[in-house]
Amino acid sequence: MPSAPTPTGRPARKTTRPRRGEGQWALGYREPLNKNEEIKKNDDGLNVRKRIIDIYSKQGFDSIDPADLRGRFRWYGLYTQRAPGIDGGKTAVLEPEELDDRYFMMRVRTDGGQLNVAQLRVLAEVSTAYGRDTADITDRQNIQMHWVRIEDVPTIWERLESVGLTTTEACGDTPRGLLGCPLAGIAEDEIIDATPQLRQIVADHIGSPLFSNLPRKFKTAIDGCAVHCTNYEVNDVAFVGVIGPDGTPGYDLFVGGGLSTNPMFAQRLGAFVRPEQVSEVWAGVCSVFRDYGYRRLRHRARIKFLIKDWGPQKFREVLEKEYLGYSLPDGPEPVLDPGTRRDHVGIHRQKDGRFFVGFAPRVGRVSGTILGRIADIAEAHGSNRVRTTADQKLAILDITEDRLDSVVAALEAEDLQVNPSVFRRQTMACTGIEYCKLAIVETKNRAMALIDELERRLPDFTEPLTINVNGCPNACARTQIADIGLKGQLVTDAHGNQVEGFQIHLGGGLGLQAGFGRKVRGLKTTAAELPDYIERVVRRFAEQRQAEETFAEWVARADEADLK
Repeated sequence: MPSAPTPTGRPARKTTRPRRGEGQWALGYREPLNKNEEIKKNDDGLNVRKRIIDIYSKQGFDSIDPADLRGRFRWYGLYTQRAPGIDGGKTAVLEPEELDDRYFMMRVRTDGGQLNVAQLRVLAEVSTAYGRDTADITDRQNIQMHWVRIEDVPTIWERLESVGLTTTEACGDTPRGLLGCPLAGIAEDEIIDATPQLRQIVADHIGSPLFSNLPRKFKTAIDGCAVHCTNYEVNDVAFVGVIGPDGTPGYDLFVGGGLSTNPMFAQRLGAFVRPEQVSEVWAGVCSVFRDYGYRRLRHRARIKFLIKDWGPQKFREVLEKEYLGYSLPDGPEPVLDPGTRRDHVGIHRQKDGRFFVGFAPRVGRVSGTILGRIADIAEAHGSNRVRTTADQKLAILDITEDRLDSVVAALEAEDLQVNPSVFRRQTMACTGIEYCKLAIVETKNRAMALIDELERRLPDFTEPLTINVNGCPNACARTQIADIGLKGQLVTDAHGNQVEGFQIHLGGGLGLQAGFGRKVRGLKTTAAELPDYIERVVRRFAEQRQAEETFAEWVARADEADLK
């Protein structure tokens, strides 16, 4: 029966409409609503390890069940890499099996970026023996290798596990590697050493069937770093070091950050978490996501969509009443420093009087050979501790003052810069089309060439400037929060040809200037013209800059013509 007409003569619009179920377990939606949920219901991703060891490694690539190959393998850090020669225009057109190579990317989780020399040597040996000497430092502090054969995976696991490393839940709809300050426990100005809490979360919950079937991936940051180097604003859950109401250090709790195609900053719950509560509170937040997270549509399955709909107050109430069984006290916000870089590059004094040395490879690209050299350099200078950062950098800890010149010389002989140009220091890149099945354009080599070109053209430019290069819209390289964020896509060149290029985001950032990059209508560049564009916009910033104005502040007030 049609709706009664309104005074205007048009039928009345219904004011309420039943909302489709979002697949939330806590509301009774237990039946899978998409293929990914069906795969997870059919078998826990953690169970695939036994099949890899007993069947697939013995019978080869062709024996792998497709549901394992493109699904559950991720629970152990394994993705099929992109077959060579497939251009970016076919990324969204071909079926997964047409994009698959017969080799794997393997991600090794290094929670908190914490490595010792023995672990670094094993990573180097695995890379050279089984990964064609490939290795990348990711912006989540992990180590990634490529060209891994399924036949070699059990042996690789044995080698890694012999020194306390693992690939368990490095990918998949799981709690992925935890970000932590690489200087935890040694920085002179840290608020709290988060190492015990980070390790407790890993020991209590990673690999547990309680959290091995989440709606989507779940990213954690926990640190007491004075400069907040883990970029807590864009993590699913973050524990941020603060001084509590009673004067003792603890953590402020944030939930719901993430980038990709719908970027959102984490929302502050206003709750103070004591150190001994962290593991339990982490499990509570993860459980809320598991039970109330949206499982119907993959693109809405991250926790950020849940907290956007609920708001921080409701989320905190559900966390406390349904999962913790107690209320958390209100606490203070983190203290943010407007002028400090977050990457820990350079030489800095530790609280014990020794020094750490932070250094920059090119956009995180290293190799097994280079990892071995870093282990040699650390050991030769009396250090057993190496760290990765959330900005694709590394640091060697515990260097005495009399050995600083020697360690710097040894690192820079390997093109690992301790005093890099701003372009080497602050350019990041995702994996790109070289290996990634989601990518549209090449990133790593292009970003390295870009650094060289900008160093040549702008040798005197020293102002902080982040350039983040991403091969697709998914923002693995944090495109939207860079001064210059480059999102890979196909563009039309001056001759009407479709070529690799980038949509440009300008003026993004975190901290006191948190915001997503400005998008100017039609602002794109071909890959070939990228150095020209960046040189042009950087020179305009330098010419028009007022006093101590940052690049992001200039972008916010600049005319569109000056940004093109």
